[in-house]
Amino acid sequence: MIFRLLFALLLLLAVPCVRAADLPGIPQFIDEMVSKHQFKRDDLVQIFQRAQYRQAVIDLISTPATIKPWPEYRALFINPKRISGGLQFWLSYAEALQRAEKQYGVPQEIIVALIGVETMYGNNAGKYSVLDALTTLAFDYPRRADFFRSELEQYLLLARDQDFELLKVQGSYAGAMGIPQFMPSSYRKYAVDFSGDGKIDLLRDPVDAIGSVANYLKQYGWSSGEPVAVRASTGENRLLGGLAESHAMAVWAASGVQPDKQVEADKTARLVDFTVAEGKEYWLAFNNFDVITRYNNSDFYAMSVHQLAEALRDARN
Repeated sequence: MIFRLLFALLLLLAVPCVRAADLPGIPQFIDEMVSKHQFKRDDLVQIFQRAQYRQAVIDLISTPATIKPWPEYRALFINPKRISGGLQFWLSYAEALQRAEKQYGVPQEIIVALIGVETMYGNNAGKYSVLDALTTLAFDYPRRADFFRSELEQYLLLARDQDFELLKVQGSYAGAMGIPQFMPSSYRKYAVDFSGDGKIDLLRDPVDAIGSVANYLKQYGWSSGEPVAVRASTGENRLLGGLAESHAMAVWAASGVQPDKQVEADKTARLVDFTVAEGKEYWLAFNNFDVITRYNNSDFYAMSVHQLAEALRDARN
């Protein structure tokens, strides 16, 4: 047994680290950053010589959590641990949450729930080097290479703006970072100094995270006081115009789709469905639901945020 363990260890040690600098496209990217943003070439060469290619990043992004059935996916986020953690977070940052709701029009429970889904209220902000993850995806994930190349560019600019050590920052396998898991471009565009201390810090400051999440949602079109989603029954009719299309409530009603709560007839929504043990569960998803999907383009994700927010609000009342 001991010999087998030693042999396995030797095999691991024999596997060479794959340097990100060896990936095709890095020299051209460095040229662009030097000419476009006036980075020093030697600095970038040294940075990419230290960055590592991460096969685990490719594996993880190729098998996202949303391939799980809805009940399994939902259980990851709507559970006693996440609800109790959310209530504690809400209590700890009550003033900042109240101020964010007043300033941006986003309900406190939505802000708390989104941070809860993303990082368990800042307790799990990711274990992957953001530089490694973005470099790996930018130069070895052809399907979204342009997106991640742009995010890598934004990350280098962000590190220069914020004066943090880009080699040490950890985040998700997709390069999202900090308490609210902002991608670098979102960090630069939507993050705010909500604590008023003269700097923006989404890596360590929950108050900045709270304000930044609210600002992000507001900038993407959050409508204060408007619904997110309501359960619906469909009767014998199914899928007027397809699930993806939005219609006014009056049109849905005429087709036999009825919300479980009263909604004004001129509101527009799309019908979404989730497979549960009993069959299909239908919801009418409004503009604010779609705004949440701008954070993560998944109906599973948006519904998890919505339902966790509802659970937190109910538990707090």
